[in-house]
Formats: sequence, C-alpha cells, structure tokens
Amino acid sequence: MDRRVLSCLCMFFVALFMLFNAQNALVSCALTSQLHEQITRINEEGPYIGLVIPNSFELNPLLQNPAYTPSENIIDFAGRRFRFGSIGNEPVILVMTGLSMINAAITTQLLLSIFNIKGVVHYGIAGNANPSLHIGDVAIPHYWAHLALWSWQRYGQGPNDTLPLEQNGDYTRKVGFLKFADFTTNVSLGSSFDNVLNNIWYQPEEIFPVDGIPEERQHALWVPVDSDYYQIATKLEKLKLDACINSTTCLSTTPKVKLVERGASASIYLDNAAYRTFIYNKFQVSPVEMESASVALICLQQRVPFIVIRALSDLAGGGSAESNEADTFAPLAATNSVKVVIEFIKLLSSRSPKWSPM
Repeated sequence: MDRRVLSCLCMFFVALFMLFNAQNALVSCALTSQLHEQITRINEEGPYIGLVIPNSFELNPLLQNPAYTPSENIIDFAGRRFRFGSIGNEPVILVMTGLSMINAAITTQLLLSIFNIKGVVHYGIAGNANPSLHIGDVAIPHYWAHLALWSWQRYGQGPNDTLPLEQNGDYTRKVGFLKFADFTTNVSLGSSFDNVLNNIWYQPEEIFPVDGIPEERQHALWVPVDSDYYQIATKLEKLKLDACINSTTCLSTTPKVKLVERGASASIYLDNAAYRTFIYNKFQVSPVEMESASVALICLQQRVPFIVIRALSDLAGGGSAESNEADTFAPLAATNSVKVVIEFIKLLSSRSPKWSPM
C-alpha cells in the first residue's frame, strides 16, 4: 500500500477515535434528551423543598423514617443521586453532598440549577463551640459564615499594615484577625514573645447574585437564613429529642432545640479547644462544621430561601466528661437532626400560601 495512503488512513482512524471519545465525554457529563425529558416531567410535579445532606449516616435515618415517603423517581447526574419523595404533603428532593465546602457548594448549585426548588433545608451533625449547649442538642443558627477564607499576614507585620491587594478590594481588615502569638505557651511572666505564624485575617466571600451584574462582585460574610423559615423554627424549641443510644448509653442532659445566633463552616475538622473558644468569644459561633456556609452562600446568590439544622455530636476540642464523643453520639445527633427536619417540613407544609424565592 502506498505510504501516503497508509498515512491518510491512520490519520482518519485517529480522528474517528478522538471524535468517538469526545462524544462519549459529552454524553457522560451533559443532559441527554432522555434525562432532560425525565427532569421536565419531574419538575412539573414540583416545586420541591431540597434537602441537602452531608453524609450517608445523616441521610439513612431520614430514608428509614416512616414520615418520609419515597417515590420511584431517582436521578443520577454529575456524581450525585437525587432522590424524590414527600414528607407529609410536601414534595422533597434528597441529595447527599459529601464532606467539605466545595462538595456542598457544587451539589447545592446542581440542585438549584436542574430542579424546580422553592426552598432548601440543610441538616446534619456538627461540633459545638457554645459552652451553654450540649451533645445531642439541635442548633438552628440565624447566620452562617465561612471562617476559613483568610489573608495570612507576613511575619513582622501587624494590624496597622495594609494587607496585599487590600486597596483593590480583594482583602480587608474589617472582620478581624487571629494572632498566633496570643496562644504561645511556656513564656515567663512579663517576657515579650512573638510567633512567626503571625496573624490571619478573616475575609468575606465574593458573591455574584443572579439579580446582580455578571462579573461585578459583591461580598458577604454572615449570611442570614430565610426570615420566614427562622420564624417557623421557633415553634420547634419544645420538641422532644432522643437522649439515649440504647438502654445503657444515655446523655446526662436532656437534648433540646435551640435557636442560636451564628454557625460557622470550614473544610477543617475542628478538634481544638483554644480555637473553639476563640471563635466563640470573637464571633459567638455555636455549631462548627464543614458544609453549611457553602449552602448558605449558594442560596444567597440564587435568591432561594434556606435554613440549616445541625445536631451537636461533640464539644469541639474537648472539655467535659462527654466531650470528643463524636464516634459514640453521632448516630444520636443524626437521629435528632432528622426528627427536627421532619417537624420543620410539616410546619412548612401546613402553611397555605405558596412559597416563592426571596
């Protein structure tokens, strides 16, 4: 065979191979016509309350609860599974995010972009920074913030030194900072000391709301939950919660539902008493965990009402006989969070007017 002909055939088969793989890639990450039709039909049965759930041990108690009625509809897309059903008369969509801020943000955006959602309820377990709360309590914060977006300052600089890019509006000193030297140990009384880790300055998030101008950024730090949802949540404070895992393992306090001022998220597992105390004293944070602020920021930008319900599984960093018992009390906390979510959805469903986005 002529070498030029052979070369052309080789190039032709390489092009076919590349085209085949490109088409497969598009099909694997895009909405197929069949899936699009399924979503359109399902959305006609909405609008839905989206239940955004971090992990399987928080999802499973809801799936097993008799108050939840599953439908036959399940949609798998972009690595997420969207389950459909109802709680009482309220249609719901359940989706598990996985651990961390980025997973929660991606999943929440997918939920809101694909489905007919009128509101979001995010629930799960959390660590606790508030010394007046206990393991097993369910905290419902009014505000959420991401507290791991930092500007880490160069050693030798201090509060009066401008941060890099601060004049461009990228970073700010308005929120405040953590000075590592304040936590240095084994220093004799009256001695001056420093720490090369210096200071970290807390930063608000850049946001781009759907009703704003594209690429024209705004900023948000403490994101409020929906005011109507929060008002409904006040009716849950007398709800009876579980205190025992079994006949021999019980909490020393009776768990309660408590509306609190603030919760905080970061993709960091907090098991440090000094930092726990710092963020409580500085920001009045109660629950600390790894997802809720992402849900809050996405819902804020998409103008969708939301609320977060978090049951406390441990005192972050220890400090009591029952502290650091997440392995023991996480199942109890997850069960309590589900109990509160179900009652919240029932209260929401009992309201006659149709809910609409903010």
